[in-house]
Amino acid sequence: MKTLGFYIFSFIILMLGMAAALPADAKKKADAKIEFKEDVYDFGKVSVAGGKVTHDFIFTNTGKSNLIILDAKADCGCTKPAYSEQPIAPGKTGTIKVTFVPNGRGHFTKKVTVSTNGNPRKARLIIKGEVTE
Repeated sequence: MKTLGFYIFSFIILMLGMAAALPADAKKKADAKIEFKEDVYDFGKVSVAGGKVTHDFIFTNTGKSNLIILDAKADCGCTKPAYSEQPIAPGKTGTIKVTFVPNGRGHFTKKVTVSTNGNPRKARLIIKGEVTE
């Protein structure tokens, strides 16, 4: 008959084995890599009367596993990012569409933070320009 100590020892060995496997699994998931064709776009001069303007930031998954865009957030309400929630396979491209609504005159610089399951975990896109009448 096995003793209680044997069961406790077996449980500890099992937990250590599972814990050792976690970092390898986490690294495997981070094998996706996002690379943007450009990360800054200058609209130049845009007019308030012309309404919203849009730019597509194109990226490629240069990693070895599927890339997932988890979130994209703008730093203000006048800028809205849109993206597909479908995984991007290695070697394939995707798009993050950023729309800006001009509502006042002057120069602007707006940032969009993109969160992914890959490397880097967070990427920054920038749009800029000058709003005229």
